[in-house]
Amino acid sequence: WTFQKGADWRHPYGPRSSITGLDDLPVVHVAFADALAYASWAGKDLPSEAEWEFAARGGLEGAEFAWGEEFTPGGRYQANTWQGELPWQNAKEDGYEWTAPVGSFPPNGFGLHEMAGNVWEWTSDRYGPYDPRQAADPRGANIGGTRVIRGGSWHFDANSARCGLRYTHAPQDAGFSLGFRVVAEPRTPRRRR
Repeated sequence: WTFQKGADWRHPYGPRSSITGLDDLPVVHVAFADALAYASWAGKDLPSEAEWEFAARGGLEGAEFAWGEEFTPGGRYQANTWQGELPWQNAKEDGYEWTAPVGSFPPNGFGLHEMAGNVWEWTSDRYGPYDPRQAADPRGANIGGTRVIRGGSWHFDANSARCGLRYTHAPQDAGFSLGFRVVAEPRTPRRRR
């Protein structure tokens, strides 16, 4: 991996690229403030960490992955992750070298696609020690300067696709494996932390 000057969501592969023809791919190179601005513009919100995990599990409470306990049930990939030696060899056993079009893998029990793999997704929560009470009270942690991202990505291994895995990024970070999704129904506005 190398820093690509001029890469942003409109130019995902660098300044001479464009999003033309990429309509089915997840948006990438989006910092936290950009994701939040889009959600606000759309009249929606970013999910809290607890909301994201609830949606990812698709009704399979306690399951390791959004589709069950086994990463490749019946030998079939259910998510776009890295296979091979990071960072130089991706075996592409799941069929994709980079991001995969949305809908490339079966939906979870709630009908949501790519809740695991493909791109990390911003949540509205700041990163802090996990508190099991967050599952019942989705306010999330209110400490630290980094934000929680969830879901794994195409350039992390199968471990990143676990429903319970949490990771963190500085809010100003953006990259080719960092995107977002929004909560479909806006909640009562809450104070931003």
